[in-house]
Amino acid sequence: MVGKGLDVDGTIAREGALSRVPDAFAGVVAAARARTVDAFGDGRLHSAYVYGSIPRGTARLGISDLDLLLALHTEPTEADRLDAARIEQALDQAFDQIDGVGILLFSRRTLLSELERHDLGFFVACLCTPLLGDDLADELPRYRPTALLARETNGDLSLALPEWGRQAARATTDNKRKSLSRLAARRIVRTGFTLVMPRWGGWTSDLTECAEAFGIYYPARAEQMLGAARIGRAPSADPAVLRELLDDLGPWLAAEYAAVHGLKAVRP
Repeated sequence: MVGKGLDVDGTIAREGALSRVPDAFAGVVAAARARTVDAFGDGRLHSAYVYGSIPRGTARLGISDLDLLLALHTEPTEADRLDAARIEQALDQAFDQIDGVGILLFSRRTLLSELERHDLGFFVACLCTPLLGDDLADELPRYRPTALLARETNGDLSLALPEWGRQAARATTDNKRKSLSRLAARRIVRTGFTLVMPRWGGWTSDLTECAEAFGIYYPARAEQMLGAARIGRAPSADPAVLRELLDDLGPWLAAEYAAVHGLKAVRP
């Protein structure tokens, strides 16, 4: 594999692998596999994937969360969501190594749809590590760091900011503010990266590397983005942190993104 997260042909390499899972998290991943089979092994599940810091090999004990994506044969139902929530709760309670579990549910049809080709399709093909079933990446194209990919992955930050603002107004505890600061900071940093991704010419999910790449092209905002990367790794309950993310850096970034790449295609 060549540098900047690319394969030798210039396409974006899949960033995770089960072989990269740290030993301390191997039992977590094994339990996730077993519980997914127990809950969805009745014919509903097409395939399952793990993504994030654990399959990238960068997870930190007691700090990192476990992220899963389940591809179902049909559109997710309320019963599917309840089963996923039970898995989330059981795994989070069973393992001190992780701080939270998140499970995304989509149908196979949605993940392979033309509308999602450069968003969820890219996510599965390049950012998700197969855990169970047939790998949907085999039915998806190879991706390059293009403006189209930038637009479709993160061209909707402006839609997220108002809801985050409402959540911030309702956040009355330190835990809620920390959770929101982590969510917003990570999304903002990765949006900052994909803003410059076509010029940088590669892919990374590492928050610091994302912020550093952004800073090459936007030096006036470089320190602010590096600060957001630090919040993404170690969230803050300080309301001033949320104000900077949601009232300054976020809106500026959304406007710049729309000017450079345009807005993401509208979803139903």
